[in-house]
Amino acid sequence: MAKQVVPETARRRRRPTRGGTVLTEELIVRTALRVLREHGSTGLTARRLGAALGADASTLYRYFTGMDDLTRAIGDELMGRALDSWTATGHWRTDLRALGLAIHAAYLAHPQAAVLTASRVTGRPREIAVDETILGILRGTGLPDESAVRVYHTFIDQSLAFAALDAASLALADTARTRDEAMWHSTYARLPADTHPHIAATAHLLARRMPHSAYPAALQMLLDHIAAQLPPPTA
Repeated sequence: MAKQVVPETARRRRRPTRGGTVLTEELIVRTALRVLREHGSTGLTARRLGAALGADASTLYRYFTGMDDLTRAIGDELMGRALDSWTATGHWRTDLRALGLAIHAAYLAHPQAAVLTASRVTGRPREIAVDETILGILRGTGLPDESAVRVYHTFIDQSLAFAALDAASLALADTARTRDEAMWHSTYARLPADTHPHIAATAHLLARRMPHSAYPAALQMLLDHIAAQLPPPTA
């Protein structure tokens, strides 16, 4: 049976940790991000997090029903940071592009957390605020609701999929990531034209482009697709 989560107001009245810190959900999530950065996406445990907070591991269950609940809170925090860094202009294309890039950047700022959370649906307030914002922008273009939802689905999944892919690369050890990126020069660029004519013809372009994220280009393609669907402006 899941343990009872104590309301935030009740938690704040409780005694501080051994280090003199009063725990809050926000502090726990921030500390969890640090633990993930130091120990990787598989290194977040209640015991390790409790030690980082100067508290018994069981204390965490007063704030979250379990580690999965904490994982969703971490994902919600990343979504919130993306929205906090974004400012609406009233121009749908500018706003969607900026918000997509903000989501991507927020996850890549914490690659280990991104690997852990990008595939999750948190159902928490900050994620919901991002979803409401995206749908509001799309419906504001005049798209029918069915089209707006289809584009929303594509937009958010594309943003998070590239965040997960790019974060997984950043989360690699430096030596492994450098070795992977070098393959475009050490292997692909040396393939003979008689057996691999298309790779040989484009090897210099592949070597220049492939170590970088394709997300901005993919986002641009999606925005072009949205623009082609919009109803013509009224006279």
